[in-house]
Amino acid sequence: MKKNAKSAWLKAALDYLPNWLSFQLERYRQPGCSMAIAQGEDIVAEIALGVADMRTGRSLTLRHRFRIASHSKSFTASGVMLLREQGKIGLDDPIGRYVAGLHKDLASARIGELLSHGAGVIRDGADSGQFLDRRPFLSRAELLAELSKKQPVSPGLQLKYSNHGYGLLGLLIEEVSGTDYPTWITRHVIDAAGLTETVPDMPQLPATALLAKGHSAEFPFGQRLIVPGDNVCHAIAPAGGFVSTASDVARFFAQLAPDSKASILSPASRREMMHRRWRDYCNNQESYYGYGTMMNEHGPKEWYGHTGSLQGFVSRTARFPASGFTVTVLCNAQDGGSYQWVDGIVSILSAFQRHGAPAKREAAWAGRWWSMWGASDLVPMGKVVCQVAPALSLPFDGATTEFRISGKDAGLIQKTSGYNSPGQTIRLVRDTKGNPAELWVGGTKLLPKEAMLAEATQRYRKSRRLGRAVAA
Repeated sequence: MKKNAKSAWLKAALDYLPNWLSFQLERYRQPGCSMAIAQGEDIVAEIALGVADMRTGRSLTLRHRFRIASHSKSFTASGVMLLREQGKIGLDDPIGRYVAGLHKDLASARIGELLSHGAGVIRDGADSGQFLDRRPFLSRAELLAELSKKQPVSPGLQLKYSNHGYGLLGLLIEEVSGTDYPTWITRHVIDAAGLTETVPDMPQLPATALLAKGHSAEFPFGQRLIVPGDNVCHAIAPAGGFVSTASDVARFFAQLAPDSKASILSPASRREMMHRRWRDYCNNQESYYGYGTMMNEHGPKEWYGHTGSLQGFVSRTARFPASGFTVTVLCNAQDGGSYQWVDGIVSILSAFQRHGAPAKREAAWAGRWWSMWGASDLVPMGKVVCQVAPALSLPFDGATTEFRISGKDAGLIQKTSGYNSPGQTIRLVRDTKGNPAELWVGGTKLLPKEAMLAEATQRYRKSRRLGRAVAA
């Protein structure tokens, strides 16, 4: 594909993305989200929508930082791989060779097993209240005390995700480097990767930095509770303490691609990080863990990256080798849509890449139309106009409806489900000023939002059920 054609379809896709994402926030009553996309190693899009704090209503900006939680593990794993490249450790070395005070069975676990969550370490200790704001996160001494006990599973048997295990890797970095974890990881991983808005834990956050507040889910509280998100993760910081922006996170994961030209690690180390070490057999979809990275099965939709959850925040980053895109979505609510929104963003990019930028006649059909059943977006691309539901997490799937435009205000439904109206016509009806006032898709009339609201409200105002709850 020629460079100018490629940039044209990408620009068209990025123009539509805020429309879809803002609808998702409004429809699912989310406070806010921050999103970044890297193409190769370059950031090509940054979007911040919603509010940083529902209490104050302050708008979220691109420079607001989020708790990125378990994304921290990918940074820690990169640090361990760097020490291996420097010849200071081996991935087959037992962890007890470097960190004293461990239970004898845990001391025999290999460093590679800790990186891949295969060392059998307890997930969050006997009391995981630090992840519910019931207690502070563990200190170094408290973590070592937990690790001196017999662990639930023997090393090398299965995937057993563990924040304590990554806390132990942080202790490994300290013992081998002779430097505290925050200082070493900042100098050798964060700064070395060229990241300027990332810190490994709250104490390192500059006083001038903007921090988005976290939020609880709305249900069952009846409202969202404000979660400060400023708690210090102490010895668990290597597993979940990092604070960053969407663009910094996307940039870092783009550099982890084995074919990236700019990285703190060798291509061989990056390939090792992406190797599928363990499968989660209880997951209905194929889900694997490598060295500090999550991934799915091989195939055209293959991705690697990580997710994160800390009280008040959820996040996900995925690198898609087939397209070279890296997508990061950070949300400041526990029920945020970061997991599915990454896939939705990729579905939009893929659709535009497949069809190309819209032709001039098709481009004029862009817009949002409503019925009582919800919104429909007309999204022109190439020589078709797609009708999609912006409420869907995957707006462009196998059931996408496509129109072929035949005139200024007319067209044909050329591709859709057999349960819709294949082969029927579409048409625009204009008002006296020449503005589109109605969209007819087959026999269904769609209206602008305000007109639909007024029509439906007027129609049902006489109904006794208006505004009344239906008895269970």
